[in-house]
Amino acid sequence: MYCFSCGVNVKNQEVCPNCGADLHIMQKAVRLSNAYYNDGLAKASVRNLSGALVSLKTSLRFYKYNIDARNLLGLVLYEMGETVDALSEWVISKNYQPKENLASRYLDEIQSNRSNLETLNQTIKKYNQALLYCKSDSRDLATIQLKKVLSMNPKMVKAHQLLALLYIQEEKYELAKKTLRNAGKIDTDNTTTLRYLKEVNARLKEKNPNKKSKNDELISYTNGNETIIMPKRFKESSLGSTLLAVAIGLVVGIAATAFLIIPNVRYRYKEEARKQLVAANDTISTQEQTIKALNKEIENLNGSLEDEKGTSEVVMSRIDEYDTLLNAYMTYVGGDAVAAGETLSKVDEEKLSQNGKNIYNSIKDQTMPQYLTNVYNAGYAAINSGENELAIENLVKVCDIDMAYQDGNACFYLAQAYEAVGDEENAASYYQYILDNYPNTSRAQTAEEFLNK
Repeated sequence: MYCFSCGVNVKNQEVCPNCGADLHIMQKAVRLSNAYYNDGLAKASVRNLSGALVSLKTSLRFYKYNIDARNLLGLVLYEMGETVDALSEWVISKNYQPKENLASRYLDEIQSNRSNLETLNQTIKKYNQALLYCKSDSRDLATIQLKKVLSMNPKMVKAHQLLALLYIQEEKYELAKKTLRNAGKIDTDNTTTLRYLKEVNARLKEKNPNKKSKNDELISYTNGNETIIMPKRFKESSLGSTLLAVAIGLVVGIAATAFLIIPNVRYRYKEEARKQLVAANDTISTQEQTIKALNKEIENLNGSLEDEKGTSEVVMSRIDEYDTLLNAYMTYVGGDAVAAGETLSKVDEEKLSQNGKNIYNSIKDQTMPQYLTNVYNAGYAAINSGENELAIENLVKVCDIDMAYQDGNACFYLAQAYEAVGDEENAASYYQYILDNYPNTSRAQTAEEFLNK
């Protein structure tokens, strides 16, 4: 506990030893904060996330230095899909308590996975775009955007609720009910979700006013100490009538299967096959256009070679670059992103035309992250197993493309590999990069020790 007057850590003392302030009220506020934290923890454990949110925020109003409450608030927000708010709470928590704080681990886990962080960022942008579509009454576009949001972040409660509202406006009450139930699985007692669900049930009841409740079809009476419940219309049936009813049921079931279920299944499979065919045709068309563009560039270069004999070596070099780019694209189309990245790394972008650069950048954006990850992991594994030559071979590829990859770890491990094989000149070069760009780190300290030798 910290003194409200001077900020000194006073633990459980009733009077501040530094400024002499009376801490009775402060202690009471801390106890209330802990009580609300325990209430929030109990609610979060049964997935009453909105209730936990209220309790935890109240806990922090009484005592903002309650680190456990702030960290749990971040977890609840993250579970509800509010990633930005969760990160804000963890950053505040880490500032209040820099050491031995679980918030540091939460932040590291999220920030270490940059692709996931980028996905979450895209989710927020798409949700905001969906809100703009709603305001401009473009409900179809808003529905499409929200479906994309939920495919990327299924836990975003606000997206479920907004999609349900759109379904309600379009009178698709069953879809709205299904969407709200999905939101209820994330946050069981969210008042907004429950209010929307009540509205949907009311409209479904209005839509089907003649639907009788099961309780209306039952009667009950007392026989001694027992209460008998039975249908209003009940008639005992003979064995013959029972067998006849079973036979009629079988015939109706077979007829329903033949005339309703089977055609529906066939239609569904045909529709799915049609969609796959359209998607495949779109992909083929896009690939053909790209290949035609690359072949056109090669044809233009061949024409330039015939017209300009004096610059034949330059033209041949550019043709080679386009051949390499075409090979990289064909490898990428074949589904091998790593091999495509390996081939693409051999292309000299400066020798390409603007159209060629556009194609190069498009393939690079799709393949380079996976290629760099695979090559970096191979180099790191080689370092750990003592295969320094193999580590150099892989990490050089990474550093040639991105010196700052993994916050400079690629350059640091490459310097260590060079040091291990005795190549001090190259080791010094990469250590100097670490010292210049990542000062005040343990890696910079290692680099400085090596350079001082």
